[in-house]
Amino acid sequence: MKKYIIAIAIISLLAISMSAAAQGASTKGLKDAIKDRFLIGTAMNTRQIMETDTPAVHLIQKHFNAIVAENCMKSMYLQPREGEFFFEEADRLAAFAEKYGMTLTGHTLIWHSQAPLWFFVDSNGNPASRELLIERMRRHITTVVGRYKGRVKGWDVVNEAVLDDGRLRDSPFLKIIGPEYLSLAYQFAREADPDAELYYNDYSMAIPQKREGVVRMVRSLIEGGARIDAIGMQGHLNMEFPSVDEFEKSLLAFASLGVKVMITELDLSALPEPQPQAGSDVGRRVAADKTLNPYTEGLTVEAENAWSNHLLAFFDLFRQHSDKITRVTFWGVSDATSWKNNFPVFGRTDYPLIFDRAHKEKPVVDMIIKLYE
Repeated sequence: MKKYIIAIAIISLLAISMSAAAQGASTKGLKDAIKDRFLIGTAMNTRQIMETDTPAVHLIQKHFNAIVAENCMKSMYLQPREGEFFFEEADRLAAFAEKYGMTLTGHTLIWHSQAPLWFFVDSNGNPASRELLIERMRRHITTVVGRYKGRVKGWDVVNEAVLDDGRLRDSPFLKIIGPEYLSLAYQFAREADPDAELYYNDYSMAIPQKREGVVRMVRSLIEGGARIDAIGMQGHLNMEFPSVDEFEKSLLAFASLGVKVMITELDLSALPEPQPQAGSDVGRRVAADKTLNPYTEGLTVEAENAWSNHLLAFFDLFRQHSDKITRVTFWGVSDATSWKNNFPVFGRTDYPLIFDRAHKEKPVVDMIIKLYE
């Protein structure tokens, strides 16, 4: 398997970037270096959407041309009670995208997690019937997608429906409706906005069994008449998993289905991972341990260099396959607000993003820019 970063080149790029970092932030943004290869984006939290986190907003404007909501477009936030929709923050996000000329992705329509509990029970608190849940799916998708018709480029229609072993997740949607909930979700989204792109999004996509399961599912949906424009490979990486080679195998397998590939939710934890291949199921929790939080005062030079080189290797992979990739999106702006500080171990000090806690560019930013120039 071809290796995408030669050690000498990494060391050279790192030395150049460290020198540039000492002189201040790069003058060029990531979007300017990457140009038309693919969109480069970030997930935005409430303060950024409302433009009260000024330093983060400046970074977003400089480096990114695509945005997605970290939370406010998930069903538990949009429709916490049946029939009561709260669109203020999502509306502000759409306005932000239009104000700064950015591409907006909708995340996410159907997901077993962060869905309101009422979605799956009837008025008596009993499990919802198949007909009731299908109608609730239809109403939610139709209302949300219809509201942002022409403003959202594409939607993560279904999120995390496949387990690491390749089987469909035994979610309430699958239990109550059966596998047809998948095709129905894409049908309802397409009817609500025929021009919007439709995506499938999931984590740990480099696990071979999961890769095969997603290929089977997406192929079956497409053969059944569903339109799926891209597969989102969540990029929640750690220093041990996944390998660049296994990630590439999945990227190529998904592209072979005739769909585009997106790298979504990208971050790289610099901390020890007690369960390297366990994935990013938000319900996973590991007890706190000092050995799992070794850099409370900052990364060592060795750890910073290793982290930068590992992330750069993935960006070289993205460069090599830019004909198949339409978007790469970081899951957050700076280390200070990354969810990885609390996952899977609560209260750690992690360094998973390309801007530090003071909203300063890390050396890797300049490394990526030089790689793409």
